[in-house]
Amino acid sequence: MELIGSTLTATYARPKSSHFLPAISTMASSYRNPQAALVMNPNASLWRTNSYYKSNSTIPSPSIQRENLDLVRAKTVLYPSNRSALTTRYTPDDWYKSNHNNYRESESSRKSAERLRRDTIRLMQDKEQLTRRTQENTSKNIGERLNDIVFWKSELSHEIDNMVTEIAALNEVKRRLERALAETEGPLQVSQECLYHRERRMSIDLVHDDVEKDLIKEVEVIKSCQERMRRHLDRAIAQLASNRAAQHELERDLSDKLTAQRIDQRCHHLRNTSDGIGYYRGIDRLDPSISLPDSWSKFTDDNILHSQSERAASHKLRDEIEILLNATSNEMWNQFNNVNVAFTNRISETGDAKNSLQTHLAKTLQEIFQTEMLIESIKKALRDKESPLKVAQTRLEERVRRPNIELCRDNPHHRLVSEVREIEDTIRKLQERLMEAENTLQTLVKTKVSLEHDLSVKANSLFLDQEKCMSMRKSFPSMPRLVGYT
Repeated sequence: MELIGSTLTATYARPKSSHFLPAISTMASSYRNPQAALVMNPNASLWRTNSYYKSNSTIPSPSIQRENLDLVRAKTVLYPSNRSALTTRYTPDDWYKSNHNNYRESESSRKSAERLRRDTIRLMQDKEQLTRRTQENTSKNIGERLNDIVFWKSELSHEIDNMVTEIAALNEVKRRLERALAETEGPLQVSQECLYHRERRMSIDLVHDDVEKDLIKEVEVIKSCQERMRRHLDRAIAQLASNRAAQHELERDLSDKLTAQRIDQRCHHLRNTSDGIGYYRGIDRLDPSISLPDSWSKFTDDNILHSQSERAASHKLRDEIEILLNATSNEMWNQFNNVNVAFTNRISETGDAKNSLQTHLAKTLQEIFQTEMLIESIKKALRDKESPLKVAQTRLEERVRRPNIELCRDNPHHRLVSEVREIEDTIRKLQERLMEAENTLQTLVKTKVSLEHDLSVKANSLFLDQEKCMSMRKSFPSMPRLVGYT
């Protein structure tokens, strides 16, 4: 058998690698260059022992090997005449040892490959199970998270429904309060109009009586009720704003919960065969979260607690408004009744006074008539005394003309003098009576004028109290309207 080309270095003479598989670069170079790294030099000795190969632990680099190979190929020419020099290079022991080494390395490589295959299959199975368990745990965690979201969503929905109901109830109470406040304007105007009308009373009837006191108190009561209603109305408006703010926070939280639920449901239903899955490099290093599970649940719990607190305050305010409406309506209605009772009593008193005045006026008129008749009678009596006085005086005057001794103070003379004096005394007394009667008549006339004036005053007071005031007070709102019901 002819030897062509250079000799191959024995495999057992190569330095053994520490790994059971050769490096990829080494294998690639071996495939590219199947020739041996060491080529025989014709000027060198042909016999190389095992000690030579063993001692040669340093292997030249591939670039140096290629240069030496090219140089040897250039200088060496193989001729058939050189076959006598290419006799025996290795011993049979070397050959057997080389084969055994190849067997052992092959067996070792196969065992290593088999061990690697078993370990790799076991690793893949373990990792597959781990991946499946991890994915199942993740799905379970997402499912638990969905349950938490559903729980808090139901709590939020329930609280929102309660808050909506509370806002509607508070709105209704607020509208009732506004209607009740508007209803107080009428009674206040009536009371002020009554005071204004009663200022038109005349003379002695312009008195600070119980009616005026009760009317002033009624105005104060209505204004006090209005002030309390306005304060509670402002509180109701502020509470409504707080309720709507709490509702807005709940609805925003619920909207976020719905979005998170939709996302987590989509994530929960994702499988390895699902559409739309893909690689997102570095997404695991991105942490956009702004809350932890505790702070997440605490946020919703705080929103619900805040809403419950606002609902409790709103419910308390509604109760206070209900109590206020009942109290104010009772106060105004009681005062209205008190004023009406005072008006009724005052009208009754004024009517009685008017009746008494009319009675006295009638009596006075009768007395005036009788006094006038008396004056006429006295005047007639005085006129009647004129003739007798004239007769008596004429008699005396005639008897004075008696001559001489006949001019005697006799009984007729005494009687005539007595008669004249008696008639004069009667006339004087009648004139005194006439003067007294005329003075009495003047007094009676003055009394009549005073009584007539008082009657006009009383009639005016009765007209103001009975016709003006009481007619207006018939329009006082009823109890249901005072508490805000229509």
